[in-house]
Amino acid sequence: GSMSDISVTRNDADSRYEVHVDDELAGVIEFHDAGARLDMVHTEVFEKHRGGPVASTLASEALADAAQRDRSVIPSCPYIARYLDRHEVPGLTVEQP
Repeated sequence: GSMSDISVTRNDADSRYEVHVDDELAGVIEFHDAGARLDMVHTEVFEKHRGGPVASTLASEALADAAQRDRSVIPSCPYIARYLDRHEVPGLTVEQP
């Protein structure tokens, strides 16, 4: 099958990062933006998109965006904490919850 088009956007109105697969919302990372710190509190990927690249793409893009904005990230969400254990995000400062 063809590769799905996976895109990640930051939705400030809803305080979350959203991942879309072929224009369909596939998952979210909810956050609290406290200025210098971004507390990522919850990651959810909808059932039909679990097990593939959607969750890790969502995490990597959201964390890269935080780094670009010079925010340190607090990985309150266990998924984000596990992702950060396994992956280096260039320029990102991580603060423990």
